[in-house]
Order: sequence, then structure tokens, then C-alpha cells
Amino acid sequence: MLALDTSALRNKHNLLAFSAGVDSSALFFLLQEEGISFDIAIVNYQTREQSKEELRHAKALAKKYKLFCHHINAPHYPTHFEEKARTFRYEFFESLIQIEGYDNLLTAHQLDDQLEWLLMRLSRGAGLYELLGLHSITQKPSYKLIRPLLSHPKASLLDYLNTHQHPYFIDQSNSDEKYERNQFRQSFSHPFMQKYSQGIQRSFAYLHQDKALLESGFETIYQEGSLYIIKLYEAKSKAKACDLRLKQLGYLLSASQRKEITQEGSLVIGEKWAIESKDDLVYISPYLDIAMPKTFKESCRVAKIPNKIRAYLFQEDISPSSLP
Repeated sequence: MLALDTSALRNKHNLLAFSAGVDSSALFFLLQEEGISFDIAIVNYQTREQSKEELRHAKALAKKYKLFCHHINAPHYPTHFEEKARTFRYEFFESLIQIEGYDNLLTAHQLDDQLEWLLMRLSRGAGLYELLGLHSITQKPSYKLIRPLLSHPKASLLDYLNTHQHPYFIDQSNSDEKYERNQFRQSFSHPFMQKYSQGIQRSFAYLHQDKALLESGFETIYQEGSLYIIKLYEAKSKAKACDLRLKQLGYLLSASQRKEITQEGSLVIGEKWAIESKDDLVYISPYLDIAMPKTFKESCRVAKIPNKIRAYLFQEDISPSSLP
């Protein structure tokens, strides 16, 4: 029996990233069973003849279940396909979120994906936060990224589809070992998951619980656009808090940058992100170099807003007095 936690989805404007494969098809029909309202978005990478049939299928499903199907053709990527395709895909989703006002983006990542991610990061040297890169709910600046299937093995999704005779497609490129993820899947994660799925399921649950305890040293108390204000309960949590928030904003810190954050109270990371500390508060925002009127600067001074954050407030029309 597949159970979904739909508490974050009800009475929300949801967008499902759909591919017509096993995972997203299972999520599609489970959401239908739960009475969750959603639309779908599908990207045609034009790399397989079958992709045209998958798009027709997606449109037919949308018509049958009276929901909207957003679709787009991706350009041809002769090199670095996985990275470029992912960037294009999420830019498409986020443009739809902005235009249509979706609250949540739903993806069909499942337990096998969690294990693949962990093994790939483990091979490169990573800590707990990097190893657990996939979370059930991730707060983005303007929406929530939700993965309802994250604790379910792919085999259980396939069983569900076959039992209920729901249609789905098998993407043969998922077996092509020229892609690094597929190498890890075929050689390591798939045979391991087949033999130890229940233990892996429990281990990930425990690891996420432990991670939540480690995050108890700080709390995000304000977020507007790409501005975060974090309250530290332990000074040693500063670098980790900044690391996590910047990851949400799409920036990965190096080891030397983490050390710099620990040592400095005011700095710019990667010529892009401003990080300022004031007492037990940490401010993170895009770093901008723009002219501001004297009246705005004075209002920032009165509100005790750190210097490097002010330009972003001005650009986004955020009142300094509204900040904690």
C-alpha cells in the first residue's frame, strides 16, 4: 500500500514535473486517488523517437483528467547533456510557477534516487548535509519543491502501476551507462536496493531525523525573495546555516568559503552573495552595487540594516522597517 503525505498539497496550486515514466506516472495516479488538484509540465528533449509518443500521452492524460499540460521542446545539447537539461527543465518549471502562480512544484524522486545521490556524493567526499541532498520538502524563494515519493522504492511504484494497470513508459536512456548516474544505478544502487530496500528505507528516515537535530542550532526567521535572515542559537552553526540557505539559492560553498564565513562578519561570496552578521542574526542576499537615495540609506541606518544587504532591499522594494 502506497501512502502519500498530502498535507502540504491540499488547497494549493500544484505543478507536477511529468515525464510519463514509472515514477511520475505513479505519482500522477496517486495524486488523482487522493483528490489533489494539479497540472503537469513535460519537457521533450528530442533525443528519442519515443519522446513524441510520451508527449501525446501526457496531453491525452491531461485532457482525460481535466488538467492543464504545459510542454516545451528543449534545444539540442551535444555536450554536458545531464547538467544542461536539468538547468533548462527547472528554468521552464520556475517560469511556469512565476507566470501561473503555482505554490508547489512536485517531483517524483523516490528512494532509489536518494541512494544514487548518496553514493555519487560519497564517491567524491561529502558530509552529512551533502549526502542527504534530497528532502521531502525544500523551501525555494517563491515556491515549495515537494517530493512525495521520496521514501518509496521504485519497485513498489512499478508494482502499483502494474497492479492498477496504469499506463507508463520505460525510458531506455536510463540504462545508457555513458551517463554517470546510470553507471551508479546499474553497478551499485540497483542491486543493493533490490536486496536491502527495507533497511535502506529505515536508514534514510533515521539520517533525516539526525540531520533535523543538527539544524536545531539555527532558524530562518525571515525570508523574502532571495533574502534570508537567520537567527543563530549556537555560534558554531553559522557556516552550516549559510551553506544550507545558499544551496537553496543554487550556490554551493567550497571548504575555504565555509571557513571564511566562520571568521568574517561581513563578506561577499563568489562575487554574488552578501553575508552579514549582526549579534545573533545572519543576513544573506544577492550582492548588488547600485545607487540608492539618501533617504533610503538613512532608513536602513535607523533600522540597523547591514551595509551589503541594503541594495537588494532597495531593488526589491523591501521596507527596512519590516525586517526583524
